[in-house]
Amino acid sequence: MEWTLERLLAAIQPADRQAGEAAWKHWDAIAKPLRSLGLLEADIVRIAAIQGTADVQWGKKAVVVMCADNGVVEEGVTQTGQEVTAIVSENMTRHDTSVCCMSSVAGADVIPVDMGVCRPLVSGVLDKCIRRGTWNMTKGPAMTREECIQGILTGANLVSELKERGYGLIATGEMGIGNTTTSSAIVSVLLGCPVEEVTGRGAGLSTEGLARKISAIQRGVEVNRPDPADPIDVVHKVGGFDIAGLMGVFLGCAACRVPVLVDGFISAAAALAAVRLCPAAGDYLLASHVSKEPAGEMVLQALGLRPLIRAEMCLGEGSGAVAAMPLLEMGLAVYRSMTTFEATNIETYVPQT
Repeated sequence: MEWTLERLLAAIQPADRQAGEAAWKHWDAIAKPLRSLGLLEADIVRIAAIQGTADVQWGKKAVVVMCADNGVVEEGVTQTGQEVTAIVSENMTRHDTSVCCMSSVAGADVIPVDMGVCRPLVSGVLDKCIRRGTWNMTKGPAMTREECIQGILTGANLVSELKERGYGLIATGEMGIGNTTTSSAIVSVLLGCPVEEVTGRGAGLSTEGLARKISAIQRGVEVNRPDPADPIDVVHKVGGFDIAGLMGVFLGCAACRVPVLVDGFISAAAALAAVRLCPAAGDYLLASHVSKEPAGEMVLQALGLRPLIRAEMCLGEGSGAVAAMPLLEMGLAVYRSMTTFEATNIETYVPQT
């Protein structure tokens, strides 16, 4: 089934609280100190609620990497040129990027998607190109509203396809020079924060470069006046095709009841926009790590998420989300395999007051 925006949003329902409660009961019956695996336990419970069953399992794993270029790069907001987006995106088809190396350890498939890279890419990148890069947001909207919705539906439809192919745990990633600029713009508008509080150096900007970046975002917001009550308005005016696609991945996972790992700041900005569009989608998110970007913690708090990893990562590509997968696998191994108090001679632990 091809989603329309209306059907997609209508399909998203809150996660199954009863399944979550049943998962907690199973955790508490396992022969170990209560809640001693912390967030690993909480995230397995969250996945039980997402799947609607305490019999948690997820099959194949994938990281969906949305790739796109951003017209705001014209404003000197990045250290490298726009051509890097295409180079790194194609390197993913040769398994020669950071997330590819990490995914080989985590047992996840890397799925790069061309949402709007500045030039055509090799056939190993999934071609879902909307347009060859967005317009410069300092001069007007980055894309049309219709293009933003097209990006959202592209991400959601891809999730439906992946679920049919047996993927039960999805991580989000992105590749796009200039996308910390668009993410900072989105977060500034949606959280009502000054631009300078949510804008970092990205991939190594100088102090002068950071000033240009902040100025470009401020001008983009002033020119476009995005409506914080309308996430699609925000993303189409100051966002990117990669972020629109990631919004769709989050919404598609919620509609298909598939747990989805939020990567770093850019993925979190897309998740924030998705949840503002459909609050129930927040039940389906898992925080992998907290980005080193200034607003990394701020966005996770706004989403009500607690990260598994604090490692000062800010690489992107889905690297943080993939790094969390082995932790979840270990948590699941204990949950599914370890003996219970009832099956041993160990006295059951009970909460102490």
